Amino acid sequence: MRFLLRHATKSTLAALLLGLLLRLWFIHYYPVVEGDSLVYGEIARNWFWHGIFGFTRVNGIHPTLIRLPGYPLFLALCFLVFGIDHYTPVLLLQAIMDLATCLLVAGFAARVISRKAGIVALYLAALCPFTANYVACPLTETPTLFCIALGLYALARYVERPGFTAWFWVLVFTVSYSALLRPDGPLLGLVLAPAMFWYARPKIPARRSAMLAIACTLLAMVPFVPWTIRNEVSMHVFQPLAPRYANDPTEYVPRGWIRWVKSWAGDYASTADTYWNVNGSPIDITVLPSRAFDNTAEKAQTAKLFDEYNKIEIMTYALDAQFNRLAQQRIDRHRFRFYVLLPTMRLGDMWLRPRTEQLWIELRWWQYQHHPAETVFSWAYAALNLAYLLLAAWGLRKRVPFTAVMVAYAIVRCLLLLTIETPESRYTLECFPMIFILAAAALTVRTPKQSATSESPASSSSS
Repeated sequence: MRFLLRHATKSTLAALLLGLLLRLWFIHYYPVVEGDSLVYGEIARNWFWHGIFGFTRVNGIHPTLIRLPGYPLFLALCFLVFGIDHYTPVLLLQAIMDLATCLLVAGFAARVISRKAGIVALYLAALCPFTANYVACPLTETPTLFCIALGLYALARYVERPGFTAWFWVLVFTVSYSALLRPDGPLLGLVLAPAMFWYARPKIPARRSAMLAIACTLLAMVPFVPWTIRNEVSMHVFQPLAPRYANDPTEYVPRGWIRWVKSWAGDYASTADTYWNVNGSPIDITVLPSRAFDNTAEKAQTAKLFDEYNKIEIMTYALDAQFNRLAQQRIDRHRFRFYVLLPTMRLGDMWLRPRTEQLWIELRWWQYQHHPAETVFSWAYAALNLAYLLLAAWGLRKRVPFTAVMVAYAIVRCLLLLTIETPESRYTLECFPMIFILAAAALTVRTPKQSATSESPASSSSS
């Protein structure tokens, strides 16, 4: 990355300036400070000002474990400096952090591919609206992307001189903080730790390489010791991460309802229209897709359950049990659909759906007759997203160093996403640092032989 900073050309500075303007545009026109953002904010306030990692209730502040401490810590530090509930400075800091992510991606590409690839990766990252959009949302996406990019760059530097170097400790921080941000954060460590061992073997004995990788993993787990102890003492449960359904131990999880939704849900619209409305809002059977019913009798049974729920807008134990029986009937009839087709459909939706979830675009964007301009814009967004993916796929053919690490991260992430019932495009956003690098390789590297002779990674990293 040093050549990007030391030999900053006009094109490099232009990429950063354009990237900054794009992020400021999103912050000005499409800030989204609601929902989970306010949840993180409330936890941050109560943690730093009242000493309780929890929520304010009528009878006081109650501890919680539905979120990990990484992002509340970031928000609390921002509130200390800029004032409580002042979210604009948070968004501006996230814009700077995201540009740092772009530089790390470019630095990695420059170091392991070529200088030209570094510049191309910088433009691809800086001008990508999908990642830039999330700086306008106080959520974990921006710092998570930073950790992933930092982890890749630190890995490339670490394997050049393995040992307890500065880059070893950067890897420890990256693996640890990414896991403190989100429950799926440990996936980064799951990939980086074996990579530390494998790629360092040519430089040091295999035994020492393995010990360093293990040491990195153990040191990264240290912050989870007090967190786990706190959860055991305050909540009386063993919970080193956040729970699967983001619930406190005393909260009821309607697993029957969730199982029924999982038996037909295949896209983001299903999540937003139906799944998120329980509890506290009515649910509408008319928005369900045809795959939610196998026959007219089942549709009538579902309508009856919806009517019972809408009377009180609470998913009771008895009602949840009825949804569970209905889900079991559907699973027994079509096991392949439940275990293979629908998970694949949801994963495809997370990768290919237009990434407009943080824009003021209609949920059912494909209904051209209702909002033609938004439909056209959404299709253009989908085409841009597909272009990034196709370029990255083409880049896989270029034998870029560390491709195995990047592919492994995407695979383990996809395997995890196959298990969830709520498809959201942001769950695949974490793969975009790898997509930028592989796409840059596709646009700059002609053949592995030519890239090795004309401009090798070694010559790029010597700058």
